[in-house]
Amino acid sequence: MWTKQLLVCSANAILGVLLAQPVAQVRMLAVGDVMLSRHVRRIALEHKDPAWPFRKSASLLAAADITFANLESPFFDQGPPPPLNIMVFKAPPEMIEGLTLAGIDVVSTANNHSRDYGPHSIPFTVEHLKKNGIEPVGTGVDFVQAHAGAVIERKGTKFGFLAYAHDQRNGNWKELDPRVADMDIPQMRKDVAALGKSADVVIVSMHAGTEYSTMVHPIQIAFARAAIEAGATVVLGHHPHVIQSVEPYRGGIIFYSLGNFVFDQQPAGTDRGIAAETIFEGGALKSYRTLQIQIRETVPEVVTGTKTPN
Repeated sequence: MWTKQLLVCSANAILGVLLAQPVAQVRMLAVGDVMLSRHVRRIALEHKDPAWPFRKSASLLAAADITFANLESPFFDQGPPPPLNIMVFKAPPEMIEGLTLAGIDVVSTANNHSRDYGPHSIPFTVEHLKKNGIEPVGTGVDFVQAHAGAVIERKGTKFGFLAYAHDQRNGNWKELDPRVADMDIPQMRKDVAALGKSADVVIVSMHAGTEYSTMVHPIQIAFARAAIEAGATVVLGHHPHVIQSVEPYRGGIIFYSLGNFVFDQQPAGTDRGIAAETIFEGGALKSYRTLQIQIRETVPEVVTGTKTPN
């Protein structure tokens, strides 16, 4: 009798200790548009340092458990660099050193510049990123890979990432390339459901909106809210190149535009951005905040932060 009671008490004590153990927190940091061509490349060459654009932000980014960015320029090792005065981007392979220095884990490669250097730059970019330990999402060797996403595990929690572009043709192409994930809501819902089977948290990146406008476009709202309704927890917005609003929605959070991070633009507001910090415990979003970013001569640095409890 006493032995049975002792065993019950011991089991309850062990259970109490296990339940009291704190759940490990995972901190994700997401930044905006990263363009490693044009004047960004020129200034890096002047400093003889491919990682120059990240020298003031690398320690902050690398300290996060997961770091995400939108890669606005494909990598390619063929042909001359594009002229400085056109909107066609190509990053030389060595410029990836900045991404690795900053510990960036995942990048969206689905945007209006994905196809800037022709059909061969898409698989080259995907392979080059993977060789350097960075997961590309939103493009692939075919439709299946472009929509499969990527899963990264941290502290026992699996985070799945997907990415989509609203206008992959960018005025340069007549047809859609199936190797770039398009912003189709029904397909996105299928992708989120499929990825949710192997991930505890799903994060969706969308490349959409009106450039240089702080007003959120209805297309952004519809897609982002549909992603949360489909099962995503976080939506990360890119493309406007300026900061747009943040919206808590049905237990998730939508960052409509993170603005720029590494870029060389001149219009008002393009020299600023935000880094979105989200904290997770066991797959649950616990809090978020935004860190204000200032870009000087293509080099970003954090200037202030604002915490917003979830």
